[in-house]
Amino acid sequence: MAENFSDRYGYRGADAEITIREDAPDGLRFAVLAIAKEAGLGPKSMRETICQVLREPPDPNNWSDYPNIWEEVQWHIQDCPWHKVYDIAEAFHRSLRHGFGDGANAFEHKINQYFREQGVGWQMDGGQIVYRGSEAFSGATQEAVEVLEQSGRTAAAREIHEALRDISRRPDPDVTGAIQHACAAMEATARDVMGDSSTFGALTRRLDLPKPLDTAAEKLWGYASNNARHGMEGQQVDTAEAELIVSVACAICTYLAKRAAS
Repeated sequence: MAENFSDRYGYRGADAEITIREDAPDGLRFAVLAIAKEAGLGPKSMRETICQVLREPPDPNNWSDYPNIWEEVQWHIQDCPWHKVYDIAEAFHRSLRHGFGDGANAFEHKINQYFREQGVGWQMDGGQIVYRGSEAFSGATQEAVEVLEQSGRTAAAREIHEALRDISRRPDPDVTGAIQHACAAMEATARDVMGDSSTFGALTRRLDLPKPLDTAAEKLWGYASNNARHGMEGQQVDTAEAELIVSVACAICTYLAKRAAS
């Protein structure tokens, strides 16, 4: 996929406010096709993939790529339920990964760029569509995963991936699960750094965190324990609170891993 002017010179506007979550507007549906086409998929490959996702047979009367099969592909994606559009995007990524060189990476980059520009509350990560929160939330989770994986703390990185998967669940995000996994990542990182299998609560006083982060980390652990790990009748955690807890836990993981490497 050739670079356009904006990519060559690094021009991009601020991320649009997230307004699209449980929806796939017409523009997004067309963008998935257009980006897949740019990445190397032709109409026949797209139709095969879409028909597999939708469990629909291809039209045997359509033989030529243009306009027949291309119009059939457009009709399918415009007519399907919103959540199937994201299934199709994931399936396109798999097709590109298995036979089109760097097409899968280019597809993921362009899809995420479109999501940010249009205020879509999802992002593609390694071919899977996952929850995208605020810019601060996305930045904190992505950096934590990168730092933890680079430092060999794969168990903690997996916990963050699980937190993202839980908060991505629809129609009901598993916010308590997201908090549990984020705090498990924090605990796993602390244990590895300290060489101690104690709980995070017991380790906080020995982590030598800068004040007032030491107190904040201890209180974060207590909050997660009361509201997510053990659960309290009548208390509910909303998605915004879960984003905050996950972001802070990721920031602590990143700090501990970077400090251990310095």
